[in-house]
Amino acid sequence: MANWKVIGGLIGGVLVLGAIGNAIDGDDSSGAPTAAASSQSESPAADSKQSAADDDKKTPAEKATVPDFTGMGLQSAQDTAQDAGFYSLKSHDSLGRDRMQAFDRNWKVCTQNIKAGKTVTTDTELDFGTVKLEEDCPSKDQTAPSAVGGKMPDFGGKSVKAARSVLDSSTPITVKDASGDDRFVLLESNWQVCTQTPKAGTELKGQPVEFTAVKFEENCP
Repeated sequence: MANWKVIGGLIGGVLVLGAIGNAIDGDDSSGAPTAAASSQSESPAADSKQSAADDDKKTPAEKATVPDFTGMGLQSAQDTAQDAGFYSLKSHDSLGRDRMQAFDRNWKVCTQNIKAGKTVTTDTELDFGTVKLEEDCPSKDQTAPSAVGGKMPDFGGKSVKAARSVLDSSTPITVKDASGDDRFVLLESNWQVCTQTPKAGTELKGQPVEFTAVKFEENCP
C-alpha cells in the first residue's frame, strides 16, 4: 500500500526547490541588464557631450559695412540699419536733455557712434544721437555733467530731467518756476535750470537740492 505521507513530502520538496530555482532565475535576470538596456542608460550622457561640443562651435557673427545715417529720420535710419544686418540699435538726445525718442518719426539723426563706411560685426550696437525734426543738430553731442568726486555739478542751462538723473535717487529735489508765474514743472526735459542750491562745487552729503527753471524757449530772468 502506498505511503501517502512520504509521497506528499516528496511533492512538497519538489515545489519548494522549484520556487527557489525561479527566485534565483529572477535575481539573475534583474541583476544582469541586457546590452540594449545598458546602451539606453549611456545615451543621455552621450547626448549631453554632443550638446556641449556643439555649444563650443559657435558661429562667428557676420560682418557688414555701416551706412551713413546722419540726416536721416530716426525711423528710416533704424530700417536702413536692419536691412544692412544690424539689429542692436539705440538712440539718445543729442541736446543732452535726456528726452526719450518715443515717436521715432519725430526725430532725426545727428551723430552715430560707429563711423560710416567702417566694417564691423553685425552684432555691434549702433547708437544714434538725435534731435527733433524742427531742431538744429549741435556741433557735438551734449551730455549732462557728472557729480565727479561727490561735488555738485554746474547744471546751468541743462534740463531739469538731466540734472535729476545725475544726482543720487535719494536726493530730495525741489523745482520752482523762475519766471515768477508759479507754473508747475511737469515735463522736466522741457525745462532748463536757471539757478541751483547748493552751488556748483559744493560737497554732496545728501542735502536737499533746489532748482529754478524756465522752458527752453524762454530766457532765465
